[in-house]
Amino acid sequence: MPKKSRRAKAKHRAAVAKVVQEGVPQQPRPLSAEVQSPARVSPRGQVPKAQDLASRYQYVLPEMKRIGIIAGSIIVVLIILSFVLG
Repeated sequence: MPKKSRRAKAKHRAAVAKVVQEGVPQQPRPLSAEVQSPARVSPRGQVPKAQDLASRYQYVLPEMKRIGIIAGSIIVVLIILSFVLG
């Protein structure tokens, strides 16, 4: 059985941070409202706010770090192999 998604945890953390920042208690939304609500479409020419983008792409930075660590370790292994086998 797979683990829970990290994206769901990030959404929860963002919602909690928003509540703390605003000082307003969070009202749980019914699931049916999420399913029935239309997709957000921004009017042409409007740029999304930085906060919206930050909350939407919260998971990107940790994934980029993970990719960098894996790529770096592969390069180190290749260098070591070139000395050993070369």
